Amino acid sequence: MLFRQLVDRETSTYTYLLADEATHDAILIDPVLDQLERDIGLVRDLGLHLAYALDTHVHADHVTALGSLRERLGARTVVSENAGVGCADLRVKDGDTIQFGSHRLEVFATPGHTAACVSYVMSDRTMAFTGDTLLVRGCGRTDFQGGDAHQLYRSVHGKLFTLPPTTLIYPAHDYHGRTATSVDEERRVNPRLGGGKSEAEFVAIMHALALAYPKHMDIALSRNVRCGMATVTGEPEPDKHWAPIEVSATGVPEVAPEWVAAHGQKVRLIDVRDPHELAGELGYIPGAEPLPLAQLPGPLAVAPRDHPIVFVCQSGGRSAKAVLSLATLGFAKVASMSGGMLAWNQRRYPVAR
Repeated sequence: MLFRQLVDRETSTYTYLLADEATHDAILIDPVLDQLERDIGLVRDLGLHLAYALDTHVHADHVTALGSLRERLGARTVVSENAGVGCADLRVKDGDTIQFGSHRLEVFATPGHTAACVSYVMSDRTMAFTGDTLLVRGCGRTDFQGGDAHQLYRSVHGKLFTLPPTTLIYPAHDYHGRTATSVDEERRVNPRLGGGKSEAEFVAIMHALALAYPKHMDIALSRNVRCGMATVTGEPEPDKHWAPIEVSATGVPEVAPEWVAAHGQKVRLIDVRDPHELAGELGYIPGAEPLPLAQLPGPLAVAPRDHPIVFVCQSGGRSAKAVLSLATLGFAKVASMSGGMLAWNQRRYPVAR
């Protein structure tokens, strides 16, 4: 089996790529949106077919790449059935399995860090991907997202510590550069959960922690309940759900560059920068129509009001103005590409000049 451990240094998050070397079917566990291009590049370099993208829980410290991997590579997205993530393709429960080629992961429900944490365990018991439930010499906090110290203790002792001593534990994070541990190590020396500590002792340890509010929590949770894609205000009617729309703080509908990269050919893509900017270092998105903001509505005055339009500029300011301008003319499916060409280039998507 092919195995890679990848890291996002900003959040100390581990992402795991596993693949069947005969069939080339692959899975990614806990992918990070900021590392989307890295992970897609690796999948393509290795000639793999990404069958599944899995999260161990609804993360509070980073935005997941689940939805973007589905958009870009056709991966099926997987989370716990208790996570409240309606966008996921598979909502798994304890005892379910995920098959990729000749290999199989088993789902262990391991709540405690959150109410919907799961661990993914190889059927041969060689490896377990435990998310934040069990870390190297530690565990995830239990003071938000339905966390419960009693539950976490029982998940670890009743599920993970019953695995063979040699089972390797691969966590979702480590803040000291450690990459893995084993069931035997953690049973013996984990300062919170190992060494024969009782449930009462563990609960007392967790209650005494004075942890800061997660700095990315408000952004991450709102995105991750939609598989990392942009949040939507309300549930639109199915025939109007033309894109995963995020409404900005100023009330402007936006779509992410990842969505434009995957679906730009299905919408009318209009660049509202001045002509000289299209020849500059940022270039422009291949296929985008040039229409400077000052010339709006121009040819759009007679355009169909129900055809999707995405506006692009340098960073999102002018495209936002274009969206609001067309909305007043009755256009129902308009959005700005968030971050503009700066974000597009940062992700190394193709440009023309």
